[in-house]
Amino acid sequence: MKDEKIIIVGAGLCGTLLGLRLAQRGYKVDLHERRGDMRLQHVDAGRSINLALSDRGLNALDKVGIKEQILNVCIPMKGRMIHPAEEDSFYSPYSGREKDHINSVSREGLNMALLDTADAFDNVKIFFNSKCESVDIENARATFRNMKTGELYEESGSIVIGTDGAGSAVRQSMMGKTTELLFNYSQNFLRHGYKELTIPPAEGGGWRIEKNALHIWPRGSFMIIALPNLDGSFTVTMFHPFKGPNGFDNLDSKEKVKAFFEKEFPTLIPYMPNYLEEYFENPVGTLGTIKCYPWQAYGKTLIMGDASHAIVPFYGQGMNASFEDVAVFDDVLEKHEGDWGKVFSVFQDMRAENTNAIADLAIDNFYEMRDKVDDPDFIRKRKLEMQLEQNYQNYYSKYSLVTFRPDFPYAKAMKIGRKQDELLLDLCTDHEPEDLNQDEVMEKILDLRNTFNYG
Repeated sequence: MKDEKIIIVGAGLCGTLLGLRLAQRGYKVDLHERRGDMRLQHVDAGRSINLALSDRGLNALDKVGIKEQILNVCIPMKGRMIHPAEEDSFYSPYSGREKDHINSVSREGLNMALLDTADAFDNVKIFFNSKCESVDIENARATFRNMKTGELYEESGSIVIGTDGAGSAVRQSMMGKTTELLFNYSQNFLRHGYKELTIPPAEGGGWRIEKNALHIWPRGSFMIIALPNLDGSFTVTMFHPFKGPNGFDNLDSKEKVKAFFEKEFPTLIPYMPNYLEEYFENPVGTLGTIKCYPWQAYGKTLIMGDASHAIVPFYGQGMNASFEDVAVFDDVLEKHEGDWGKVFSVFQDMRAENTNAIADLAIDNFYEMRDKVDDPDFIRKRKLEMQLEQNYQNYYSKYSLVTFRPDFPYAKAMKIGRKQDELLLDLCTDHEPEDLNQDEVMEKILDLRNTFNYG
């Protein structure tokens, strides 16, 4: 057992996974979480957004030995089921390779499994209802408030790591030394928010719509998506502008919401018997992107996960990026253990460019899911991509590079993927995929890749 004590602020997905991995390495870990123990209390409805677990996140879970345990409570999703407004629904695979898929998983279920696993270690202490008020970032001291008693208390460690989400108190303490640290920070909100509804299980059990797909009802300036749950239900999420004719501010009565759904989503209504009640019971959430740099201060304080790179959920990579933070941090620690300053500096420089890239891709995918998935040119491009992935082992679309190739850093996947998209969309604007010579298309792809260090 090592003598060093590590204070982790935030026992969500990223913080608990990090604490678990550091405990496996023999460190003493104190995990502080402002909320109560979710294993002992009901989680508020309307805030979960089911998560899409893919290869980057699975790699991190494999490091701590619980990958297979988590996969047992996941539902594989092999593609998108698109439900246009005035046309028949159609299926769009994520990849031309049969094995490629993402996994629908409950945020709360995954978090509780991580907490249970971490709790089994004698060198892990988890403090719930423990809100971080501030951090002495030069000396690894944090001030916490007991949310039950109101009492303030201080804890000291060898280092402090903030995994306390988009509203991070640890990041706020770093921003208190903006000039000294040359701390850059940006926060950008979408003009859209989200609200959760539910498709309940079918009578007698089972799923009312296709189980192994992510469902999308694209409608231009707004959309609905649905992800499957193990109990036969679907978590349904509305993404709408805050203001305007179809905005949450205007859909403010049962009569308006009912008329709106009857006009825009008539085929969805039979699956959601309680949608009107849920609409007014569940809150509207915000969607934003946070970027910052540096992520570390004085070799004593570090931020990771949403505390350093919160992103919108439209690429299904928010959790996966945070889990990948833990995996990369562990790799860096393996090389430089004993020098926290070196570990922190190398880690942030490996990650910042890549998390900025996935943040930008997530915004791109919002507009793709909302506006393009039922566009004829886009459909032709996706069809061509599927054919290329089926016929050429070394072809990966942008989505596949991001989702199924964790050996490709996000920034590299973005640069190559965007160029491939431009090329294929240009080819498909005036041609059906069947009219194109695929060998010639691949030659163009390979020429394009030669401008990058593709690997």
